[in-house]
Amino acid sequence: MPSPTTATDPNKWPHLIAISIACLLGMSPWFSATAVVPALMDYWDIGSGEAAWLTMAVQGGFVVGALLSALLNVPDLWEPRRVFAFGALTAALSNAAIPAFHVDFNIAVALRFLTGVSLALVYPVGMKIMATWTQSDRGMAIGMLVGALTVGKAAPHLVKALGNVSAWEPVVHAVSGLALLGGVIAWLAGKNGPYASPTPRFHWRHIGKSLRVRSLRLANYGYLGHMWELYAMWTWIPLFLLASFRASGMVERFSDATIESLAALAAFAVIGAGGIGSFIAGLVADRWGRSKTAIASLITSGACAASIGFLFGASPILVSAIALIWGFSVVADSAQFSASVSELADREYIGTQLTTQTALGFLLTLISIRLIPAVLDFVGWEWTFVLLVPGPIFGIWSMWRLMRSPDATKLAGGRG
Repeated sequence: MPSPTTATDPNKWPHLIAISIACLLGMSPWFSATAVVPALMDYWDIGSGEAAWLTMAVQGGFVVGALLSALLNVPDLWEPRRVFAFGALTAALSNAAIPAFHVDFNIAVALRFLTGVSLALVYPVGMKIMATWTQSDRGMAIGMLVGALTVGKAAPHLVKALGNVSAWEPVVHAVSGLALLGGVIAWLAGKNGPYASPTPRFHWRHIGKSLRVRSLRLANYGYLGHMWELYAMWTWIPLFLLASFRASGMVERFSDATIESLAALAAFAVIGAGGIGSFIAGLVADRWGRSKTAIASLITSGACAASIGFLFGASPILVSAIALIWGFSVVADSAQFSASVSELADREYIGTQLTTQTALGFLLTLISIRLIPAVLDFVGWEWTFVLLVPGPIFGIWSMWRLMRSPDATKLAGGRG
């Protein structure tokens, strides 16, 4: 057993910060193609529907990687920091290969899939390392890691904003370099803490419990509602901002390159705001309750999804402000669904339940990401994001039912 003084171990915070930074950098290739999608559409002469596959491939690869990692029990067979570093390295190499070898579109999609498989060895393993350093403040730590992950996914937009927006290759190379640096940090500073324990094994026979056990079913429903909205928003809000800025009349005052830089900077701020939201929600959920925190986040993000399209072409400041609120709230509840499952499931099938939740959620994102450009062609930006509103509504209903169930006493130390 760890000693009573472990919670104040002077090594705790340096390691939590190091792993968070490593995750921020390591996950940065996720949206590297999304950040430069207009240039890639021109380069390969593809439409927005085909361009969606550059992100969808990462989503699918992540699901495959997460399932393989769980089935093979990778984080327990190999030292987690080495697994993290290997995942970051392979993600960096597969992502950088796209501009390095000037591959065609189909090969690029395959390489993006491999990037997703590799990133499944980064974020989940980083979460496992974080858990070995925390106990009562685990909600805060997971929120901190999700916050780092969120800023990492926003990083390509910052790289684009600060660089040459007309060239996509330097952006992809730079982001790949960041991932490589993240792997080095994890290798050097990602050792396990005093609360390390074996990962619960993945067992196919436990998958059905996610639907048979009512409380787990509701927590997973809440997560699915959240995921329907989250990645579609992250994928398409940069293009929305760029199109809205151009429609607002900025073209009369600024060059198109300047508008692209400003839109990229706004996209970084919008997605990155979720990092702050995740950390704050982690603190709040440990004290106020996971269900209530998730509901508040879903109400806010759903309202933004329903309204932001009607501001298309309005003042860039106003549009950016609503988008920032959306970015802050859309991911703030993310860690709480995983935390809820870990508290509701029996020890022997926690690993299976968390893997099942992740796989189902990311598979669902393939649908909402692909639907956005299809709907956009028919109704325009004014109505497109309304497509995402059913997700938060379903999530609110699910978490409200969970909050009122007898099993709510298992969440956040009895806070629900």
